[in-house]
Amino acid sequence: MKNARLELAFVFAGLAAWSAAATAYVFRSGWTLYYGDAEAHLNIARRIVDSRSPGYDQIGTVWLPLPHLLMLPFVQNDHLWRSGLAGALPASACFVCAGAFLFAAMRRATGSAAAAAVSLGLFALNPNLLYLQATPMTEPVFLAALMLLLYATVVFAQTQSFAAVVGAGIAALAATLARYEGWFLIPFVTLFFLIAARRRRIAAALVFGAIASLGPLYWLAHNWWLYSNLLEFFNGPYSAENIYRRALAQHMLPYPGDHDWLKAWQYFSVAAGGVAGWGLVAAAAAGLVAIARQRLFWPVALASLPPLFYIWSMHSGGTPIFIHGLWPYTDYNTRYALSALPLFAIAGGSLVLLAGQSLRPWLAVAVLALATVPWLLHPDPAGWICWNEARTNSVGRRAWTQEAAAVMQSSYRMGDGILTSFGDMTGILRAAGIPLREMLFNDEPAWMFAVARPALFLHEAWAIAISGDPVATAIQRATLQNGPRYHLVQSIMLRGAPVIEIYRRD
Repeated sequence: MKNARLELAFVFAGLAAWSAAATAYVFRSGWTLYYGDAEAHLNIARRIVDSRSPGYDQIGTVWLPLPHLLMLPFVQNDHLWRSGLAGALPASACFVCAGAFLFAAMRRATGSAAAAAVSLGLFALNPNLLYLQATPMTEPVFLAALMLLLYATVVFAQTQSFAAVVGAGIAALAATLARYEGWFLIPFVTLFFLIAARRRRIAAALVFGAIASLGPLYWLAHNWWLYSNLLEFFNGPYSAENIYRRALAQHMLPYPGDHDWLKAWQYFSVAAGGVAGWGLVAAAAAGLVAIARQRLFWPVALASLPPLFYIWSMHSGGTPIFIHGLWPYTDYNTRYALSALPLFAIAGGSLVLLAGQSLRPWLAVAVLALATVPWLLHPDPAGWICWNEARTNSVGRRAWTQEAAAVMQSSYRMGDGILTSFGDMTGILRAAGIPLREMLFNDEPAWMFAVARPALFLHEAWAIAISGDPVATAIQRATLQNGPRYHLVQSIMLRGAPVIEIYRRD
């Protein structure tokens, strides 16, 4: 027991140092907010404490709340908010927890410190995950919950402890409040308890299911209370489903994999291979032999569920994954393929079990070397598809954000007020250091009145719009209705980006 605690303490310390180094490198390189979603998650957390009507209502509907709640202690600090570190710090902490629980779970499941260490190394050395854990993204939060769930279920299988049932329920509850694939886990883990329990099977399954289901039940109630629609997150105007349907109505081609199982599998598997690297995929494939011999079926089964969820989501049409080697020859949502990383890490770590005790350290080094070869041969970050996607897809947004922020920073006076839309526009205020309470955005009731009847209800001194959007239209309508008059201060036109318009009231 003492040795196990020392091992875990060493793992925690090593992961914390490794995570801190990676997060510092990403921050110094200016990559923290490359993802548009990273900017959005950060600002959703900020608006809970800094907006015209701060509080619970600002949590939103489509994105689940746990990642934003974890940012709250940090996002109140202006420096941490403006730099993006307010979102990166909790993500990094979750990465450390995920790695530690993966090690502990594999140590218990295999009885081998070498196998556990290799699984941890395969997980923690992946550059795509190292980048994600240094940004305000939700994947590290879910991975921490998933790895805690794995550890709790492995402990239960060995000890039959009801404390492990409760721990598994709490882990699953956290997963359901971080990402929707957490909802997908509940029936399968409930079935695990029905099978693995040697006594009080029904009680174990019911306790786990009751705790885990609190997350989805809460989110349904949240959507009903705020939007009068239990499924607002699924079929509301900002849902992925609704966005996709509107795009199809405008003659966009269907997503790859939409109602096509083979193509959904093809795109996900290619993306997963790109995220993991060919060395890790080879090690994981060889490790399946050890898994079959050692009967390590449950860790593999649990780790397989998130990838299966994404393949199912791609088939249903709501979730696209684009990869540059396949049509439409670009990268988009490649980070979803990181859901396969725990599966690869578990299978690759199990490969060590094929060797005798004396040879395991050597085989462990060989497996880790094989998995890291692709990244060592091509150390350029452009080879990390998650980073490359974030960089490539944000070139225009980052450029006009900085240009617009410079205009606002030099001319804006606190208290003037800004009419705009929440989303990418919010990044301008963050970069300019303007509090979000200065912004009237589209989740505020007053915004709807200002846009619908600007002659009567538009009082803001500034407006920031995308050309042709409701804010830009409201500015033009105000003039036509003999309301307040605005002049165009700056029009930002960049290749491949929307036209950004900054207006000031005369």
